[in-house]
Amino acid sequence: MTDPLGSAPAEVLRRIDVVVPAHDEEERIGACLDALDAAVVRLAVERPDVRVGITVVLDGCTDDSAAIVRDHGVDHLETAHVGVGRARSLGVAHAIRAAGTPDPTTQWLAHTDADSRVDEGWLVQQADALVAGWHVLIGAVVPDPRDLDPDVLERWTIAHPPGAALGHVHGANLGVLAAAYTALGGFDPVPEHEDVRLVERAHALGLRVEATTDLPVVTSGRFAGRTPGGYAEHLRQTYAP
Repeated sequence: MTDPLGSAPAEVLRRIDVVVPAHDEEERIGACLDALDAAVVRLAVERPDVRVGITVVLDGCTDDSAAIVRDHGVDHLETAHVGVGRARSLGVAHAIRAAGTPDPTTQWLAHTDADSRVDEGWLVQQADALVAGWHVLIGAVVPDPRDLDPDVLERWTIAHPPGAALGHVHGANLGVLAAAYTALGGFDPVPEHEDVRLVERAHALGLRVEATTDLPVVTSGRFAGRTPGGYAEHLRQTYAP
């Protein structure tokens, strides 16, 4: 199948930019960045030809999230509280500028959330998607079992046998080729479901969208989240007593 966005030559310098929106996540963002650090180390060992950058968007934070991010030494920008859709877009634009505006067919935009912890092999998985010529990678998430009462965790586990969540879209585990991101118009400036809307457009345009449940991202199992209808609300409505 012909790639409608063009493809990179076999021997090129590829780059992954991770974008992490954060709104008042002082309790979890340190663990998020530690997990990303471990994934960066693994990527350097297994895919030394792939460069990587991390951008945190401090979206109207009023707690100590900014101090934690600064102490961690990752690239970041601070905004008014603009909401997750706009925050992701600003983070992508910042990451592309910071990378020196690379070839969009060789740059991959990997997305996770500040209340989440990626697997050590997550960036390798994202790099493999880039090399394979995918346009969008939909990854799985699992709630942090430490946040759930045993009965809630049992209900969630019963409802999620292997493969049950295949294709469910989560901004906490999403990868997009930069050329595809541009063709899709980026994330909508909405307070939630910006990830779902982007993937719906990718399907409509016939782009190569692949899903996997391998290496799920562990995300917060809290029932009160940062968006009104996000993953936290889904957990509360579906699995709360």
